[in-house]
Formats: sequence, C-alpha cells, structure tokens
Amino acid sequence: MADEASDATVLLAGTANLAIAIAKTVAGLLSGSTALLAEAAHSVADTLNQAFLLTALHRSRKPADNRHPFGYGMERYFWSLLAAVGILVLGAGFSITEGLRSLLAPQPIAALAVIYPVLALSMVFEGSSWLKAVLQLRREARAAGVPLLQQLRNAEPAVKTVALEDSAALIGLLIAATGVTLAVVTGEHLWDGAASIAIGVLLIVVAFTLGRDNKAMLIGRALPPETQREIRAIIAGQPGVDGVIDLLSLRLAPDQVLVVATVDLVDSGTTGAAIEQLAERIDTEVRREHPTVRHLYLDPTPGDPGQRWS
Repeated sequence: MADEASDATVLLAGTANLAIAIAKTVAGLLSGSTALLAEAAHSVADTLNQAFLLTALHRSRKPADNRHPFGYGMERYFWSLLAAVGILVLGAGFSITEGLRSLLAPQPIAALAVIYPVLALSMVFEGSSWLKAVLQLRREARAAGVPLLQQLRNAEPAVKTVALEDSAALIGLLIAATGVTLAVVTGEHLWDGAASIAIGVLLIVVAFTLGRDNKAMLIGRALPPETQREIRAIIAGQPGVDGVIDLLSLRLAPDQVLVVATVDLVDSGTTGAAIEQLAERIDTEVRREHPTVRHLYLDPTPGDPGQRWS
C-alpha cells in the first residue's frame, strides 16, 4: 500500500513537472525572462529526477538473492542521491549561470501576458503534487505516531525528494514572480537576474539536504536512540535474559531494519533448544512493536559466540 502510494506520488510529480517545464520554457523564450528560464531548468531537472525515483522504487523491490541476501532496499538511496546531483547540476548550475549572464547584460522583459498565466498555472500543478506528497507524509506520520517533520526525515526517499523538490518549486515560483514584477515596475532588469541566482541558491540548499541524507543512509545509519532503547527494553524484559550487552542496528531500506543484539543469559547452562525458543520469542515481540525490524540476530553469552539465531 505504501509502495503504491509512493509510485502515485512520484508519477503525479513527474507528469506535473513535464507539463510545467514545457510551459516555462516557451514563456521564458518569448519573454526573455532569465528567472522564468531558471524555473524551466528547475522543472526539467525535477522531471528527470522523477525517472530516477521511479527506477529507485522498482529496483529496490527485487527479492533478495545470493549476492544480496538482505535485498536491494539500498537502491532507493543511491538513485535518490543521483536525483540530488541532478538538482544541483541541471537546476542550480543553469539558474546561477543564466542569472550571472543577465546581471552582466540585462535584457528587457517582454510578453508579460504570457509570464503571469504560466506562473499561476505552474503554482496549481506544483501545488497539487506538493499536496499529495504532504498528505502521504501526514498519513505515515499518523500511523507511526510521530511528528510530521520527524516522518519527513525518516520517510521513503522518493516521497521525501518529491516533497522537498515541490516545496522548492513553489518558493522558486514566488521568487521568479517577484523578480519579474520588480524588473517591470522599477525598470531595473537586474532584478530578473537576481531572482534567477536566488532560485539557484535555493536548489543548492535542497540538493545538499537530499545528498547529505542519502549519503548517510548509504554509509549506514542506525535506528534513532529512543527506538534502540525500546528494543533493548523488550529484549531485556524477556524471561531468561539478564541484560543486553550491545545492540547494533542498520537501515537496509525505509521499511527494513537489521538488528544484532548481544545478550547476557541468566543461566549459563541453558540448552540450545531453550535459547532458540527464547530467540523466537524475542523476535516475535520486537517485530510486533517495531514491524520494520525484518532481520533480528541474537548473540547469547555465555554460550557459543559463533552461533546465531534469527
């Protein structure tokens, strides 16, 4: 269900961005507005990024195999990282370059009758895509019982990328409209170039945020400390467990987590069968409270430290 919602969110964003990119390009060429052309580059970058995100969603669903025993969930972070690079290179690079060119050689803006309708139409399309992403995040936050901003940090990379891209797009449209209006009202066409540079800086911020988050996931990020404490408490509260010596966790995907726990047993003479029953009971309890824990490995001590139960 969550995967289907993510697919729909990305598809809507991609369709909206493609239509907007065409409209902005035509309006930018007719009017000569650098800010509008910067927004067109922004939309082109976003459209290409949706292709990356769809690729991420579909490739990450491949089943585990011998070469990738924990599945392909990390693909989501890789392709989302490429989307961040696309925003930086295509969107921010073009916007700042064109903005600087416009500042050095400002050109008058024409075809105002085209600019404002395109900006208004873009607001509608971007707003609908942004609203769908936010509504999905709110549903997921409500289901997880966490604040919206916390859910945004831990969300499916594709949905997070769409939400941040569309937020930047809405802000970028306001910047473009402000730059064009100031250029026309004051007669100082430098405002148009300045707006283009401001859009580029905005995209750098978005690209840096997405790149940093996806890099952290690719390197390997643990569960939040409060979640680790909850899992420790569940394991330590089981009969036969004296305490949790160490607990390691790793996110394999937004909905897949690996947990390895070293536990101290109460009775050093506990049989292998009893330990296996204990491991199964702990696995059931942890997964009931934290369904994203797909792989739970216990290393009981004393006992054979080389043996694992899952």
